[in-house]
Amino acid sequence: MPEAHHEHRDVTGGALRPTVFGAMDGLVSNFALISGVAGSSAKPGTVALAGLAGLVAGAFSMAVGEYTSVASQAELARAELDVERLELRRNPEAEQDELAAMYVQRGLDPELAAQVAEQLSADPEQAFRVHAREELGVDPDDLPSPWTAAIASFLSFTVGAFVPLLPYLLGATSLLISLVLSALGLFACGALTSRFTNRGWLYSGMRQLVLGGIAAAITYAVGRAVGTGLS
Repeated sequence: MPEAHHEHRDVTGGALRPTVFGAMDGLVSNFALISGVAGSSAKPGTVALAGLAGLVAGAFSMAVGEYTSVASQAELARAELDVERLELRRNPEAEQDELAAMYVQRGLDPELAAQVAEQLSADPEQAFRVHAREELGVDPDDLPSPWTAAIASFLSFTVGAFVPLLPYLLGATSLLISLVLSALGLFACGALTSRFTNRGWLYSGMRQLVLGGIAAAITYAVGRAVGTGLS
């Protein structure tokens, strides 16, 4: 049979999730904000100002939130890795038995599991990496970068939030153009995510369009009700 060659996409990197989430959040949140302000019968300039403020505030908020969460996750992982490294130095035999027990649970015969654990434990650094993957589910050499997550979320949120704001910056006086652009953007973002999943592009696009549309409709209704009451 011919030799099979294939490559896997990076499923643990720190850029894909914040990029997708940032773009989606920017589109949905800023369009919802603009819809709410427009629903209150505010002037186009006020709507544009609100949208611009939402873009700036949201982009920095996303970046700070992503940096903090990913940094905290990485710090926790490093702390646990230090514990594991210390245990390997203090109790190498017990850690080797623990590794053998893991392989027995995965279906290996006890004798074979003991041999595998013994060979892997011969190199302390290799043993450390194996224990990190088996016990903690992390790769010590591939922890997520908080800066990558922060920059990716900042840029993607900015792009997403700019879509519903653009018509008002160009002089639009109604929500219609922003609505159309945002709907297209939501569908496009949802369809784009299908390239990284097994979902069809139509399903992914429609799902994001419906969810974003519901959020915007609710915010518009709230703005309409509250704005009418305050005017």
